[in-house]
Amino acid sequence: MFETVQPGLWVKPTIAMICSGIAAFIIYKSVRAHRQQATTGREELIGKTAIVRTPLHPEGTVLYQGELWTAILDQGQAKPNEEVTITRTEGLKLYVTKKLKYH
Repeated sequence: MFETVQPGLWVKPTIAMICSGIAAFIIYKSVRAHRQQATTGREELIGKTAIVRTPLHPEGTVLYQGELWTAILDQGQAKPNEEVTITRTEGLKLYVTKKLKYH
């Protein structure tokens, strides 16, 4: 009464390949995302460079990405416009060290 049309032999393998490609892409992106270092929050700040705004002896303020932060210098003093490296955070305070100057 009704004729059934069977799909060609190429349909199932094609669908399987498309699904496999999508799955591989999702797995690749997931693995890559898990391997990246955190880029938000306080974890992002460690190792970054800030600019001294008020003298650090040892406490003062630094500018990092347009934001002023209270900072504590590990040793010595730092003058305004000097670069410092953020070593750790504690609450809203940054702990910094002077950036080495190379000649």
